Amino acid sequence: MAVIGRLFAVFFGFLAACIVASIVVLWAIFFPEMSDMSLDIDQGAINMVLGFGFVLVSGFALLPALILALVTEAFSIRHILAYAVIGGVAGLFCYLGFIPFDTVNMTFNGIVRRHLEVMVGAGILGGVVYWMIAGRNAGAWRTSPPAPPPMPPLPR
Repeated sequence: MAVIGRLFAVFFGFLAACIVASIVVLWAIFFPEMSDMSLDIDQGAINMVLGFGFVLVSGFALLPALILALVTEAFSIRHILAYAVIGGVAGLFCYLGFIPFDTVNMTFNGIVRRHLEVMVGAGILGGVVYWMIAGRNAGAWRTSPPAPPPMPPLPR
């Protein structure tokens, strides 16, 4: 029964991490000139952009996030730094999945440094959000419940 509850926690942690990462990516990519928080933008456009961003981020991050969840649950890794580093690496791999790779020169063509930084930062933030929801208790479902306290002695 604890495994089913853990699966729900992992699922909701993944959804929340994808939402936060998509907000970071789309805000940084589509609105780089915004230095102040003026909210005179069409709200319907923002909702549509966030929806498409969530689909893209969750689609590309699904496999790295699944591997992250399996490894951290198997080894009971609960440290926030581990989730931040693994999230950053997942963001890096998701970005490099978009970039064409030249097999002759063994290099990536067309890397934009700012986009790479944004994706890694979004991955780090997504990893931290996942840790807040599901990672703090990774592997806790495998521990047995504590033994009940001993019965008091019977009166004579």
